[in-house]
Amino acid sequence: MRRWKQQEISADLSRAASRFAQWRQSRARGARIPASLWDLAIKLAGQHGLSRTATALALDYYALKKRLAAQSLPVVGAGKPDSQPAFVELASSGWTAPGQCLIEFANAAGATLRVYLSGDQVPDLMALGRSFWDVR
Repeated sequence: MRRWKQQEISADLSRAASRFAQWRQSRARGARIPASLWDLAIKLAGQHGLSRTATALALDYYALKKRLAAQSLPVVGAGKPDSQPAFVELASSGWTAPGQCLIEFANAAGATLRVYLSGDQVPDLMALGRSFWDVR
């Protein structure tokens, strides 16, 4: 696994890494990371991404991911979390290209039903199949 070089780490990640290193040197054995440092790590993960932050701060990736999910901040590669739109609407007209399709139903008695579709027709295939197989 590639380790980040000091010059590749941004200034805020570098300062946070120094704070974590200072805490690690002065902590009692078995002491938990303080909430203030976790909050800093979560904020930086929202700005720089989860993997890069966990690596730079020498934190467990999954522990940071769990705390980030609990804070409900989006994980982004770079940028501020509040700069992303909450909802994006996509027009559905450009999704399908007109074409042709053949759907074939068959039952145990050997009967078949073929449905030819052209363009953007979308029938209720569940109802069609149910009516074909449930004939008594």
